[in-house]
Amino acid sequence: MSAHCQLTGAKPGFGNHISHSHRRTSRRFDPNVQRKRYWLPSEGRHVRLRLSTKGIRTVDSIGIEAAVARIRARGGKV
Repeated sequence: MSAHCQLTGAKPGFGNHISHSHRRTSRRFDPNVQRKRYWLPSEGRHVRLRLSTKGIRTVDSIGIEAAVARIRARGGKV
């Protein structure tokens, strides 16, 4: 699942395109997921995470150590 945030768990939402004539076709709302590389001092290495922009702001707020702990608590691999 490529459009998936490792920290917040944001996934695509689904809905409909509605044309001018009001015909409906399926569409997908993807979260804004970015690949970001952080230095993890406790392990002495860089980690590369797939985070939504909200997840990036969360890492800036709580720190990378706490964010990695949350990802691991969710069962994610870092």
